[in-house]
Amino acid sequence: MLQQIFMDLNSASTIVLQVLTQATSQDTAVLKPAEEQLKQWETQPGFYSVLLNIFTNHSLDVNVRWLAVLYFKNGIDRYWRRVAPHALSEEEKSSLRAGLITNFNEPVNQIATQISVLIAKVARLDCPRQWPELIPTLLESVKVQDDLRQHRALLTFYHVTKTLASKRLAADRKLFYDLASGIYSFACSLWNHHTDTFLQQICTGDETAATNSLERTLLSLKVLRKLTVHGFVEPHRNAEVMGFLLGVFERLRQFLECSRRIGTEKLCRDRLEKTIILFTKVLLDFLDQHPFSFTPLIQRSLEFAVSYVFTEAGEGVVFERFIVQCMNLIKMIVKNYAYKPSKNFEDSSPETLEAHKIKTSFFTYPTLTEICRRLVSQYFLLAEEELTMWEEDPEGFTVEETGGDSWKYSLRPCTEVLFIDIFHEYNQTLTPVLLEMVHSLQGPTNVEDSSAILIKDAVYNAVGLAAYELFDSVDFDQWFKSQLLAELQVSHNRYKPIRRRVIWLIGQWISVKFKSDLRPMLYEAIRNLLQDQDLVVRIETATTLKLTVDDFEFRTDQFLPYLESMFTLLFQLLQEVTECDTKMHVLHVLSCVIERVNMQIRPYVGCLVQYLPLLWKQSEEHNMLRCAILTTLIHLVQGLGTDSKNLYPFLLPVIQLSTDVSQPPHVYLLEDGLELWLVTLENSPCLTPELLRIFQNMSALLELSSENLRTCFKIINAYIFLSSPEFLQMYATDLCQSFCDLLKDITTEGQVQVLKVVENVLKVNPVLGPQMFQPLLPSVFRGIIDGEVDQLLGNMIEMWVDRIDNITQPERRKLSALALLSLLPSENSVVQDKFCGIINVSVEGLHDVMTEDPETGTYKDCMLMSHFEEPKVTEDEEPPTEQDKRKKTLALKDPVHTVSLQQFVYEKLKAQQELLGEQGFQALMETVDTEIVAQLQGFLQGF
Repeated sequence: MLQQIFMDLNSASTIVLQVLTQATSQDTAVLKPAEEQLKQWETQPGFYSVLLNIFTNHSLDVNVRWLAVLYFKNGIDRYWRRVAPHALSEEEKSSLRAGLITNFNEPVNQIATQISVLIAKVARLDCPRQWPELIPTLLESVKVQDDLRQHRALLTFYHVTKTLASKRLAADRKLFYDLASGIYSFACSLWNHHTDTFLQQICTGDETAATNSLERTLLSLKVLRKLTVHGFVEPHRNAEVMGFLLGVFERLRQFLECSRRIGTEKLCRDRLEKTIILFTKVLLDFLDQHPFSFTPLIQRSLEFAVSYVFTEAGEGVVFERFIVQCMNLIKMIVKNYAYKPSKNFEDSSPETLEAHKIKTSFFTYPTLTEICRRLVSQYFLLAEEELTMWEEDPEGFTVEETGGDSWKYSLRPCTEVLFIDIFHEYNQTLTPVLLEMVHSLQGPTNVEDSSAILIKDAVYNAVGLAAYELFDSVDFDQWFKSQLLAELQVSHNRYKPIRRRVIWLIGQWISVKFKSDLRPMLYEAIRNLLQDQDLVVRIETATTLKLTVDDFEFRTDQFLPYLESMFTLLFQLLQEVTECDTKMHVLHVLSCVIERVNMQIRPYVGCLVQYLPLLWKQSEEHNMLRCAILTTLIHLVQGLGTDSKNLYPFLLPVIQLSTDVSQPPHVYLLEDGLELWLVTLENSPCLTPELLRIFQNMSALLELSSENLRTCFKIINAYIFLSSPEFLQMYATDLCQSFCDLLKDITTEGQVQVLKVVENVLKVNPVLGPQMFQPLLPSVFRGIIDGEVDQLLGNMIEMWVDRIDNITQPERRKLSALALLSLLPSENSVVQDKFCGIINVSVEGLHDVMTEDPETGTYKDCMLMSHFEEPKVTEDEEPPTEQDKRKKTLALKDPVHTVSLQQFVYEKLKAQQELLGEQGFQALMETVDTEIVAQLQGFLQGF
């Protein structure tokens, strides 16, 4: 029935048109059946011919035509390839290709773009082999006089070029190189024609015509960008390519001058700026892909960029994004690895040396000095809009400054990165320049002189950014004591940019050069600034506090006198701020403080503990803030130890939600939620019913087999150590099933994790454990337990003895010896046959664990433990958790620590002798190497 519909194109078009019209309906009762019908037609021969017929009919409803184009485009992805299920026939594809490029006259911009994209999709699969006529047709169509057809053909030409340029297989690259060589000259002349037309129309003041020409200029430049960057293996050998690139600079100047002449027509100005940015992208992309081919352009690029960004030439014509692009161009040339000679110049290529020579000749002392001074005194200055934002939206200001969403696209970070890169490359030249700027600002600045305050802020910013480069040139400790500390104490409102910048500056230097004995003075200053009247200053101070406590040289004893007041002030700041990003930031600072002082935090966390449930509730729509809360809770639980049980009414529901894979937030919260679950168990004094109930989430987590599997195993083990009988009674069956499923497709490391769980169960519950994990044995010993019992036993002993050297831990080696010895005494022929191996392993174990008492000359087992003492913990060490204590207690019951291997060997051999008699036993001992027997006798002296 469906096939019959598409046999007659006209009648089929009527039916499909009706269904497409229904599919554009807002009424779901009409929409859903229509979508279902279209889905059934997707695989029917003739369906895409009908769609082409519909979306090329300009008299039909725009929404219907738009939908037809989308269905056609999706069909290319699914059914155009020959090997695809329900692939289109070659006959229909040939007809469709011809129909797609018959007319470039689509009147609706959005539909025209979609048609261009779908033509490009077909080109990616079929051009040039199955569609050799596509490129010639496009080249002819972009020459026509009709404005609409010319534009649509140019739009398609761009999308096809872009798509073909993106193919990466060697054969496809070769085809694109051939295409680029064949059409490059035409593409250049096309671009020059549209560019000249635009410039003439601007001169005559015809902005409407100029806007249309500019659109064609932009599209033809986009084509050239793809051909230039991706169309040649060695583009510097092609005169036309290098001619186009060298001509870019003059064209850029012409377009920048045009910006003076363009009136208030926003569309034209926007397109003009887009075109200017596209010019810079051509240069940046070419430099990125072909650094050595770019060498002839280095001098021109640097002259152009530096003149527009760091001299008066750019005044009145440059705009922010253009400045960013020029700075990126300078930065890429300065940092380019291809232009950096080896330490031994003779090892460098001639191309590298040539590029380096050009760079060196350009970056003279006057040029570098001017760039440095301009960056600091012009681009580093806080702009008027930034100062306004500081006043009106202080939290928004701090988010922007610390890397908000728009930060990476703005001018400030770009200037700072350029400064860092140039200072690093030319630090010997620029260090004296920057130090001179610092020395000119000695002493306090007049609070009434706002421009002087902003200059000082900019210079201090530069000193912070260049901290590592200035290590040997700045006595920061002396500067801190003699000037910076005093500047932090100037409380005038207008001085707040300096207070903020100085505390930021200290944060940059804290890990570079800052004496430990100055820390108390710094903590005093931080405490005062956390009470500053300005919110931005307080937030910046919190950031520096985090850097200070995170530093390698942090000492708890120095910090403790300030802990209570700082924690209180940080908590007040957390309550005061309202933006999600700021709350996350302050929580992170609090977490760092809690983590570093550990148990010392206990007296001061009451307020935070009471506030976190409210913040958790308020952050229901902000999963990243909830992640920050989880991190804080992890450190809180670690700091509180067993007292964390008082948090359970809030803590356990948080863990429950974060680790429930049926809840959407788990995507964000799972990793931190699992970590919180683990530390809660590790610090729990006992197992509560609520804590036991959360384990219901584990089966689904094990099914995920994600990167969090290791943490899941740690959680399972923590439950076993905490309360094995209750836990196993409730969950052993589910756990066994999960493990059986896991062992089918888990890695070797994962199998080891499963076995460690089984081992821990056997240790904690030697009676119940073997029964509960009986179903696991077939999965664990698959391939080993096939055959007769004696054969199995023999294989197992032989494998164990052969692989004993793979076991490196002394505890494990002793355990192996105890296990093999436990088979004795025995009359079993298999055990007696392997007796030599058992003795060999036992003697190796004795060598591992026996130490000689120098006073008595006798041997004793060094692994025996009768009790354990809690080790004394220094202030900077983490105290043992409850789980650590539980493991130690369990270790006291472990045969490795309770059974003397020496005694055990003696008793087992004596029992074997009694069983077989002296003659039989001697016959058995003769199977053992005489050297091994001698060593054994040495260990057993005194028995």
